[in-house]
Amino acid sequence: MPNYTFTVNGKTVTVDAPADLPMLWALRDKLGVRGPKYGCGINVCKACTSHLDGEAFNPCVTPVSECSGRDVTTIEGLADGDDLHPVQEAWLEQDVAQCGYCQPGQIMAAVALLKKTKNPTDADIDAIQNVCRCGTYFRIREAIKSAAAKM
Repeated sequence: MPNYTFTVNGKTVTVDAPADLPMLWALRDKLGVRGPKYGCGINVCKACTSHLDGEAFNPCVTPVSECSGRDVTTIEGLADGDDLHPVQEAWLEQDVAQCGYCQPGQIMAAVALLKKTKNPTDADIDAIQNVCRCGTYFRIREAIKSAAAKM
């Protein structure tokens, strides 16, 4: 099998994997990065949302070969040491999580939105397509607006 080298949360890693192995499985099974969750495997639920070169992407449908030489950031790499990212802080302040399964993907999608849109409207936030089975969408919206105000 070929080797693929890329950066995950600031650390250079190399994995031995088939070219078509979804990045999610390279992260979870080969590297032990458990933040991105498997929900559907077909880019619908977006529980695995992470960042590739600073842009939101879904590793469940992105082959590891496509990530070679690139920067991958997962929820584990979002905080700066013990200092949480403002979106993570807002999530806690707004008590967003219920079951918590989708939250890493939700947070990563929100961070990507706020990188592009400093003052998101409700329509901007509604364009985030991450699924929350618990239905905490109102609190997600409030957390994104709170984080935007702090950033």
